[in-house]
Amino acid sequence: MAEKKALRVRIEGRVQGVNYRMATYHEAHRLGVTGWVMNNPDSSVEAWFEGDADRVDKLVEWCWKGPPIASVSHITVSEEAYTARYNDFSVRYA
Repeated sequence: MAEKKALRVRIEGRVQGVNYRMATYHEAHRLGVTGWVMNNPDSSVEAWFEGDADRVDKLVEWCWKGPPIASVSHITVSEEAYTARYNDFSVRYA
């Protein structure tokens, strides 16, 4: 059985208005990662990723690139307790 992990990720830069959430949604589904992604009022994007540790790490690595017109300047990653509470990946709206 693969090691599981959960991460809270905050992505800063030009990440709103560039399809970042939907691109993250599609990449999470491709990798089989569960959780969510949402815009924050301060123009950052926040996400919760859960799943196999190697797949979660790949998704965080992808976050540095994001969709073609995004420009990521900083990512903060916080390791969290794995909960297995998510069955899929969703886009949250404030």
